[in-house]
Amino acid sequence: MHLLSLVIPIYNESGHLAKFLALIDGLSIHENLEKELIFIDDASSDESLKILNEYKFQTSQVKILSQPKNQGKGAALQRGVKEASGEFIVVQDADFEYDPADLSLLVEPLLSGKADVVYGSRFKKDGTQVHRTFHYLVNRFLTMLSNALSGLYLTDMETCYKLFRADIIKNINLESKRFGFEPEVTAKLARLKLRVCESSIDYHPRNYLEGKKITWKDGVAAVWHILYFNFFSSKKGFYSDDMPDEYLPNGTQWL
Repeated sequence: MHLLSLVIPIYNESGHLAKFLALIDGLSIHENLEKELIFIDDASSDESLKILNEYKFQTSQVKILSQPKNQGKGAALQRGVKEASGEFIVVQDADFEYDPADLSLLVEPLLSGKADVVYGSRFKKDGTQVHRTFHYLVNRFLTMLSNALSGLYLTDMETCYKLFRADIIKNINLESKRFGFEPEVTAKLARLKLRVCESSIDYHPRNYLEGKKITWKDGVAAVWHILYFNFFSSKKGFYSDDMPDEYLPNGTQWL
C-alpha cells in the first residue's frame, strides 16, 4: 500500500472549510493508496484553525500545522513538504476550484512507474469549459514564458495540481514565500532527469468575492520568478545533497 500526502495551505477559508474537509476526508483516491492530509494554517485571522482542530476526521492520517505569522502560500508549502510522510506528494488548495476526484487519474502514472512528476492541466482538454478571459490569458502567457526559458513544454505551468515522487520534491531547495512556487519548482524540475507528464483536470474558478487571493501583482511577480529561476539564479543551490543521483544529469558535475 502506497501513501499519498496532500499538502494543503489554509488562509481564511472558514466560510467553506468544513464542507471541504468533509469532501477531502471522505475521498477514496485509489485502492492501493492511503492518504495523509497535511494542513498548514498560515496565521488565518478567521476561525479556520479552530475548524481544523475541531473537525473529526474519519478516513485519513492528519497533521495540522500553524504558522506563527502569515508568510504566504509558498512558505506554507515548504513546511508541509518537509512534514509529509508519503511516497508521493501533491499540492491541494482548500477550495473548490479543483476537483479532488481528478487525483485518482493524476496519481496513476506515479503508481505504475511511468512518471516521476505529474501536472494536472486546466487547458489540456477538448471540452467546452469556460475560463475567465483575463486569468486565462495571463496563465497562458506565463506558461509560454516558462516553457521558452526552462525547455520543459507544458500547457499549464501555474496549475495547483502537481504530484511528485517524495524523494524529488523533498530534495528541491524551495525559496519562494508567496505565489512564486509554481514557476520556481517548474524551473528546478526542468534541470533534472525526470519523466514529467500532464493530464487534463476540471477547473471551476472562483472570484474575489468568493475568496480568491491572487492578484495582478502576483502575475507580475510570477514573470520575475520565471526570469530569476531560469536565467539569473545560481543553479548550484537548487537541490540538497540528498537528491538521488538518478535524477541528476551526468551525476553532480553539471551543478
